[in-house]
Amino acid sequence: MLNAIYNIVDQIYIGNSWVGLQGVAATNISFPLVTICTATALLFGTGGGANFNLMMGKGEKEEAANSAGNSIFFLIVVSCLIAASSLVFLKPMLTVFGATETTMQLSAEYTSVICVGVPFAVFTSGACILIRSDGSPLYSMVCMVSGAIFNIIFDPIFLYVFDMGIFGIALATILGQMLTAIIAAYYMIKNFKTVKLERKHFKPSKIHFIKICSLGMAAFFNQIAMFTVQVTLNNILKHYGAMSPYGSDIPLACVGSLSKINFLYMSFVLGIAQGCQPIYGFNYGGKNYRRVKECYRLATSIGSIISVCALVIFQLFPRQLASIFGSGSELYFEFATKYIRIFMAATFINGLQPITSNFFTALGKASTGIFISLTRQVIFLLPLVIILPIFLGIDGVLFAGPIADIISGIVALSLVHREFSSPDFKGAPVAP
Repeated sequence: MLNAIYNIVDQIYIGNSWVGLQGVAATNISFPLVTICTATALLFGTGGGANFNLMMGKGEKEEAANSAGNSIFFLIVVSCLIAASSLVFLKPMLTVFGATETTMQLSAEYTSVICVGVPFAVFTSGACILIRSDGSPLYSMVCMVSGAIFNIIFDPIFLYVFDMGIFGIALATILGQMLTAIIAAYYMIKNFKTVKLERKHFKPSKIHFIKICSLGMAAFFNQIAMFTVQVTLNNILKHYGAMSPYGSDIPLACVGSLSKINFLYMSFVLGIAQGCQPIYGFNYGGKNYRRVKECYRLATSIGSIISVCALVIFQLFPRQLASIFGSGSELYFEFATKYIRIFMAATFINGLQPITSNFFTALGKASTGIFISLTRQVIFLLPLVIILPIFLGIDGVLFAGPIADIISGIVALSLVHREFSSPDFKGAPVAP
């Protein structure tokens, strides 16, 4: 949720300042980079955390410590490589992301600063997963909250008091990320409680790299799928938007900013999915299959309630949600309303796919988790986003969303039903 808030707060201040609609579009152009960072954090954070809990459940503490240490090592190294390559190839990268001639300058100004904060953001997100796996979810939450509060306070100060424009918004974001990274690093070095992390545990190992990546790959592919869809969507909106009454910039600004609202809702579901991971892994490792089933049922029940509530809000208050990001033209609100009501029409089923993907990952069944993580974004949504606009114009993008949501939800349910029919789970009924 707080990762989503970082971006939403930036866009709210930008949209309601002199920077305006083009600034909102510019920050949306950079969002695929944020997705790459999240993917990296989940690859090594979720993978390391899942393996850590599986090893702890089996009583293999040294292996658990090696998993945690290697996870931190690869988070730092890979994030530094992402930051460096993004700065070197900044403008070509933004062009691929869908930047237009009118948004390139602002996009480059904003993203160049964000690149500097990439190692801190990736490290914090991955480390907080390990901190939760260590049994300290409250510390993990405080770590993330501190950066978000910093960002919320200093965004208007840099924007309005120091008149730093979009550069100031980006600066507040990376300073908040640096703060959270310091807090997370202190825990990893001083307070890790279930095992003692020593220097030897941070030495990179091919075996642990493979184990971590295999278990984190589902979450990684889910984010990379989102990245692919975001880039494709930006370019399709730019192309078909130019052929519509809305132009290119309105769809880019609308879809990008309102997707953050959807991501804010999804963050609650993802929080439930990731919060269940230690429970799944520990109990599956200890062969307590009944507890695993109970946890999954509870997770999907809560996720479905949240999803239905989100659907009601999206359908009843589309214009109000769009107005959060500034007062645009009537065409802006017309497209925004259509996007929210149509693209997010199947939100009620959206919680099943990430919860089920994380479920299989936590059980060590990475291939199934990866497949489920790819269903909505890559297997269904991406082809629909490309094909439907050929026949329906820019409206085809909107109808692709609910179709992909429904099909991927059905696939997730069928796979988990098959898993619960296996010999391990069949003899472990859920308590009333």
